[in-house]
Amino acid sequence: MAGGVITSLSLGVRSTFGLLVGPISDGLGADLGSISLAVAIQNLMWGFSQPLAGALSDRFGAASTLAGGGLLYALAMALMSTAQSTGMIILSGGFIAGIAIGAASFAVVLSAVGRMAPPEKRSLMLGIVSAIGSLGQFALIPIARILLDRGDWQSTSFIMALFLIPIVLVAPAMRSKVIERSKVIERSKVSELQDAATASSPAPSERTPLKDDLARAQRSRPYLLLNAAFFVCGFHVTFIGVHLAGFVNLEGLSASTASTGLALIGLFNVFGSLLVGALGQRFSYTKLLAAIYGLRAVTIAVFVLMPVTPTTTIIFAMAMGVLWLSTVPPTSAMVTEMFGPANSGALFGIVFLSHQMGSFIGAWMGGEVVDITGSYALMWWLAVALGIFAMVMHLLLKEGPAPQLRHPGSGPGGGRSIGIAPLVIALFVVVSGSAAAVSLATTPLAAAAVPVAGAVTPDSGASTDAGSPNTHEQTWVSYCALGPIVAR
Repeated sequence: MAGGVITSLSLGVRSTFGLLVGPISDGLGADLGSISLAVAIQNLMWGFSQPLAGALSDRFGAASTLAGGGLLYALAMALMSTAQSTGMIILSGGFIAGIAIGAASFAVVLSAVGRMAPPEKRSLMLGIVSAIGSLGQFALIPIARILLDRGDWQSTSFIMALFLIPIVLVAPAMRSKVIERSKVIERSKVSELQDAATASSPAPSERTPLKDDLARAQRSRPYLLLNAAFFVCGFHVTFIGVHLAGFVNLEGLSASTASTGLALIGLFNVFGSLLVGALGQRFSYTKLLAAIYGLRAVTIAVFVLMPVTPTTTIIFAMAMGVLWLSTVPPTSAMVTEMFGPANSGALFGIVFLSHQMGSFIGAWMGGEVVDITGSYALMWWLAVALGIFAMVMHLLLKEGPAPQLRHPGSGPGGGRSIGIAPLVIALFVVVSGSAAAVSLATTPLAAAAVPVAGAVTPDSGASTDAGSPNTHEQTWVSYCALGPIVAR
């Protein structure tokens, strides 16, 4: 329960950035790309700080890490509420908040819960914690919307800082559970675990040095594929979370539609996390993840192809909510399954760094693409292509413990970096997406001259301004030609 409350507050406040981006941009007179960069940096710093936070949690306990992260997070939001420039937004809401979220987020919580839970119940318990954590998004987004309607983004940011203070108060509950559980394992079960150990693997009670598990991870193909696939999850959730409000605004829909959609994503993620947690006890983790990513690609494609209305936006939000953070419990469980619980916090932190690389690209590139082209269409189709990519990665991934090193500390020199796969994907997405955006911004759209069934043309008398809902239908035709390029 304590882990769920911490996750709920941490992710709930973070989810409000999707509503704050527009008002901050307007209030400071900055372009959307600059404010999106702050959110992108936040996600990147979250990712870079996550392995360190995980290692600190493994070494000193989750309680201290979570309490420190919660306090720093509250200070960052309070500082952001006083910002008078884009630079201060990037510093407070980007760098400082990102580091703080890394220490007070679900990755630390889930690693701690994964260590406490018996293997046969691990998936379900991780799903329950994730489900409780989703309630924060469902509750805080409507509150933030009301605060923005009645005040401004500065006061809203400060009130969000106050919501983070309970993290510091609840964190000690994680200490007692983790330490007591570890003491029971180390003192009461050592003999049993040693008797069960085989000559080919170390005793479970022995703490494997982190450097040895890192060496195993570098040489584990399933772990590298897991990193690559989780990059896509970060791209999806951050792009949608940050830019859904801007997208529906371009389509001529009200701000309340975006707020309702984002809140429903949080609510329906409760059901998705519980469902995947239960299914994870019966079915393969990697097959479940392949299905989730495949369904995301289908859901996004259908949303893009249909007229954008309040109804279709709400349906899309509910569907994505079921698929939202339901990837996290099985991914965390797979890391624990591969390497055991001793260093699971640090190793999942590395996987989460890959997630945050995707988050950086989704947040930053979304703003840049719309500044250049006036449309989000390219980003939606990139999301579809990446969903298919992640599905294939999981279909190729084999579950089970990672192979032990024959000689710990040795092995082929110059092993591949764990993060090489997501870095390559990030480079591909940035280069191809930026090239396509610039090309589309400097080339007249062919859609204006091509009759399309159901498309609205200037002859019909309907408006084709950037803020018109019909722009979405027309620009889609031009982006269809990019499909094969993006898929490759």
